[in-house]
Amino acid sequence: MPTASLSVLDIPFDERPDPDEYIRAAMEWHFGPDTGSPFWLRKAETLAFDPRRDVKGVADLALFPNVTGELREVPVRDLIPQGYGADARIVGVFESGGTTGAPKRIVCLRDWLDRLTHGLSADLDGLGIPRGVDWLAIAPSGPHMVGEMVAGTAARHGGLMFRVDMDPRWVKKLISTGKAEETDAYVNHLVEQAAHVLRTQDIGVLMTTPPLLERLARHDDLVELIGEKVKGIMWGGAHMDADTRDLLRTEVFPGCELYGTYGNTMILGGATERLGLGPDEPCVFDPRTPFVTFSVVDPASGRPVPYGERGQVMMNHVSKSALLPGNLERDLAIRVPPPEGAVGDSVADVGPVAMFDDEVVIEGVY
Repeated sequence: MPTASLSVLDIPFDERPDPDEYIRAAMEWHFGPDTGSPFWLRKAETLAFDPRRDVKGVADLALFPNVTGELREVPVRDLIPQGYGADARIVGVFESGGTTGAPKRIVCLRDWLDRLTHGLSADLDGLGIPRGVDWLAIAPSGPHMVGEMVAGTAARHGGLMFRVDMDPRWVKKLISTGKAEETDAYVNHLVEQAAHVLRTQDIGVLMTTPPLLERLARHDDLVELIGEKVKGIMWGGAHMDADTRDLLRTEVFPGCELYGTYGNTMILGGATERLGLGPDEPCVFDPRTPFVTFSVVDPASGRPVPYGERGQVMMNHVSKSALLPGNLERDLAIRVPPPEGAVGDSVADVGPVAMFDDEVVIEGVY
């Protein structure tokens, strides 16, 4: 099979590459001796296959072991592909939530963040969210990636972003030690800060998590303010059940477009809510393939479950700037066919497993 041209890795944002050609080019890049990262060039020596020869398309990503556990300790500079040379534009070093064990770390490069925020902004166009309005994000500013992602999307959509910083790790620690009053006080602190921004600024887009949306909804004056000012609500982080989503859409914030995102730091972004869903349809998340792909699998066998059945979510990230295949996530979901032209699986009815890596999963506020 001929080697794919590396140029497909820089395909324009509005174009979709041939998935298998794209994956072959990514293997050439990430395992080429002059372009691959030190981490993956070392890892290649331990693999039972040759990625440049044997990974011929998206399906072959299943050959890779899950290496995300190693990202707790690996020097992050070893994750940067050498092919960038002095032109590597680093946006930041970001971490997983540390929900189960020590956090894992990745490096985010500018070319990937630009591709990600372009897609998010295009979705907002599709929802009719006007450009040039300002944003309020009640979310972590770091070390999680979401703060940078939302700030980049707000800027690309022509808005200024106001931030209320959230520390989800602290909340999880409070919950795990039974400190309900302190947890409640901290969440009230977040709501008070958000209320001041909403009262004094012309906010057109609100980004936060389902638990914070539910807390905002307890205050009639804030519900009224959001109804008057906000055109779109982007939610992500923690999960939202179908009944809560329906209540927020139809009764609490009926004048706002509710737009969900699902993902994590280990895939440098994630999936977005399918546009055009009817009021009675479940919330379906479509990853941006072939850059991010999902498989919904039986955790015992690793084989895909039938469409319409529940399994554990396996995630792959393949871009010029990063390679993270085979990440078995701490989430269960229903397997859904992808949109036309996409590959892999879409997911619906996402929710966390009870235990992951022998740790109790606590979502908290994020």
